[in-house]
Amino acid sequence: MTRKSFEREVVDLILGHCQEDGLHDTSIPGLRCLVMSRPSMKLPAVCTPSLCVIAQGSKRVLLENDIHHYGPSQFLAISVDLPILGEVLTASPDAPYLCLQIDLNARLLGELAAQADVLPAGSDHGNVRGLFVGDADDRLLEAVLRLARLLDDPRDAVFLAPMVSREIHYRLLSGAYGRRIARVAAPGGTMPRIAEAIRFLKADMARPVRVAELARVAGMSPSAFHRHFKDITAMSPLQYVKRLRLTEARQLMLAERVTAAGAAYRVGYESPSQFSRDYSRVFGIPPMRDMARIRTGVSAAI
Repeated sequence: MTRKSFEREVVDLILGHCQEDGLHDTSIPGLRCLVMSRPSMKLPAVCTPSLCVIAQGSKRVLLENDIHHYGPSQFLAISVDLPILGEVLTASPDAPYLCLQIDLNARLLGELAAQADVLPAGSDHGNVRGLFVGDADDRLLEAVLRLARLLDDPRDAVFLAPMVSREIHYRLLSGAYGRRIARVAAPGGTMPRIAEAIRFLKADMARPVRVAELARVAGMSPSAFHRHFKDITAMSPLQYVKRLRLTEARQLMLAERVTAAGAAYRVGYESPSQFSRDYSRVFGIPPMRDMARIRTGVSAAI
C-alpha cells in the first residue's frame, strides 16, 4: 500500500458516509470524520485524547504560542483535554479537507505499554507537551485504513473494530513516537496526574478555581503542579480555565443560542463585560459579532 492509495481510499470512505461539513460521529464507537469544503477561520475546540489522521487537505493547530501544521498521512496526537484553535488551510468543494479522528484509550495504552518490547529503544526527554504532530508510518496507516473500511461493513465492525483499534494503539506505541505516546498512561506519571486534575476541573468549570486544590487532586505540590501543568498544556492553570470557559461559552451560544451574558454566567464569569473582553482578546472578535458572522455563513461550521 502506498500513501497515495491510502489517501484515495480513505477519501472515498469518508465521502461515502459524510457529505456535509462538520465533525460526524460514525457507526464505529470512537471514530469520527471531519469534513470541511473550504478553508476556515481559527475555530476554538476542546480536544479530548485522540489521534487525528488527515486524508486530504491541510490544517494548522494553535496551542497558545505553539503552532502545528499537518497534512495527508500525518497525524496529530492529543494526550490530554486541550483547548485549541484549529484552522483548515487547504480545502475546496471539489477537494474538501478530510480527517479521521480516533479516540485514544489510556487504559489500553497502559496495558500494551506494560508488555515487554513494545516501546522503541531510546528516550524522549523534554517532549512533554500534550499535543504533537508526527509522520504516520505504513503499518499505522494500514491499521487506520482497516478501521475506516469497517464503515462499509457494520456487521463485521461490531467484532473487528475493537481489535483494529487495539492494533492502532499498539502501532502508536511501537512506532517512532511510542515513548511520547506512552506518557498518556505511565503509572504514577505526570501526564495521568495532570489529566486527573483536568477531569476534576471540567466536572464543574463554573466553580472558583484554586490551584492548591487542583494540585492536591494531582498529588503534587502547588509549585510542581503549576510547572508540569504548563509544560503539558502550554498554559498556566488559570489560563487554561479561562480558555476552557470561553470555548464552552462559545459552544453554548452556538448550540443553544443563549446570550453572551447567559453563557458567561453558566461557565463561571461574574461580569459579562469581563467575559466580552476576554472573548475578544482570545478569539479576536466580540462574542455577539462572532455569532452573527457564523450564522450569516461567513465562518465555517465548528
